[in-house]
Amino acid sequence: MKYSSNFKTLLPLFLLIIAPLVNQAQEQEYYELKVYEFENYDQVEKTEDYVQNALLPGLKDLGVENIGVFKPKADSLDKLYVLIPYTSLEEFASKNKDFQDSEIFQQKGGEDISGSNDNPPYKRMSTILLKAFKDMPVMKPSAIEGPKEDRVYELRSYQSSTEALLKNKIKMFNEGGEIKLFDELGFNAVFYGEVIAGPDMPNLMYLTTFSDQTSRNEHWESFGNSPVWKKMEAIPEYQGNVSKIDIHYLYPTEYSDY
Repeated sequence: MKYSSNFKTLLPLFLLIIAPLVNQAQEQEYYELKVYEFENYDQVEKTEDYVQNALLPGLKDLGVENIGVFKPKADSLDKLYVLIPYTSLEEFASKNKDFQDSEIFQQKGGEDISGSNDNPPYKRMSTILLKAFKDMPVMKPSAIEGPKEDRVYELRSYQSSTEALLKNKIKMFNEGGEIKLFDELGFNAVFYGEVIAGPDMPNLMYLTTFSDQTSRNEHWESFGNSPVWKKMEAIPEYQGNVSKIDIHYLYPTEYSDY
């Protein structure tokens, strides 16, 4: 009886403490996708050295984990993709400032990423900010195994003609069950996100992962033939909500977290 009484007394306090933690765990993350563009191999080498030896360890020292770094699958060295998760926009701003002020950036970053108009470290660098979908609020680093150079990480961007149509497509992923179907078919999605700042808006982006190109093709064939998808795409509410799809086939670098 004494144990029961104490439990009843402590239960409200326990719920008061644990409730904010539960809510925090369910909050939607934000993602920064850096895309570096290159004109020659010297630029690739300099920027990769900066990303591997300054940016990643510097952010990890600040508590940022699950950073993905990817290259195009095509025989091309023209781009490098860096995907960084944050718990909030405030963390995005504060961690970037802290990194710029860090010793590793001052010593290593400044050396690698510095340059001049005649010898720049890259052609251009763009940043895309995304907010995770509510039905997958937290990133899931890929569990795909095997040689990294064989893997296919498929980054898709769905553009819509208006913000209302984009909201409709996002609803199709969440309430409509598209995320659930991807999960059931084993697409190993890393994230789904609405672009809140970047080119090609209004648009959403997501990243799915496969062991190789054959596996990728088989998964998409199963998706297209799925009765669930055929029923979903025929719903009048979801018609015409995507105007353009961009697909990028990537693979993780050896120093990528996944």
